[in-house]
Amino acid sequence: MKKSLFYSPIDYARNKYLKYITIIFLLTLYLPILNLIIFSFNDSKRNIVWRGFTTKYYNKVFENDVLFSAFLNSLTIATLSTIISTILGLTTAIVLWKFNFYLKKYYDLALLFPIIIPEICMGISMLVFFNFINWPAFEIWPLTLSNIIVAHVSFTFPFIAIIIRSRLAILNTDTLEAGLDLGANNIQIIRLIILPFIKPAIIASFLLAFTLSLDDFVVTFFTSGPNSVTLPVKIYSMVRFGITPEINAVSTLLILILIFCTFFVTRYLSKNNREILDD
Repeated sequence: MKKSLFYSPIDYARNKYLKYITIIFLLTLYLPILNLIIFSFNDSKRNIVWRGFTTKYYNKVFENDVLFSAFLNSLTIATLSTIISTILGLTTAIVLWKFNFYLKKYYDLALLFPIIIPEICMGISMLVFFNFINWPAFEIWPLTLSNIIVAHVSFTFPFIAIIIRSRLAILNTDTLEAGLDLGANNIQIIRLIILPFIKPAIIASFLLAFTLSLDDFVVTFFTSGPNSVTLPVKIYSMVRFGITPEINAVSTLLILILIFCTFFVTRYLSKNNREILDD
């Protein structure tokens, strides 16, 4: 019997070599993270030898005002920059999808620059830009974070625009024409057809932009000041003196926040997809 050139997922699942490769890949990917979480409970100032179980380093994290302030700065920057980026990315995606204008293809290319440019170049360029325009040094929080927010918006909103635009590209224009034939105006078309259709893309891109902003180090390192230290920058300054369980505890909390956000969005999108199929 002649063998088929195409294999089903079940055939791949029965391949023992593929199973070994998958296990090795998963261990390489997740074992360092698991090691970090475990040693955050290590009762030792150094993460070399396991000395026993303790949660005191988590208590130190919440009692450390400087660390908590850096964590609050990171959450504030990520939230504000993501909201602004979502608005800009949504409007950009709709404009690029709906309208044809002069030099549109070059604008599409320019939209990719913040994504493909190395972060070190992005950070230096933002530093030079802020110095060139003499960006004011605010003393009132959260205005002290304004330059970092602007820098984060500049490299996160293209991700949102590209994701939402790719979702709009599969929207059937016959649906829009049917809405117009039924008497809907432009606002109703956007509110009742376009926005519900692209809502999964908006949520997914929002989460992606929030994650990119929350754990960004390079761009933040070049644009932050003494009154605008974020958690990644603070962790970097702590790591230079050695990795302690306190650093692992902070990193674990950050990982848990991202896992919770991912789980929440995944559940929401799955529920939304089920409702669409039921309708």
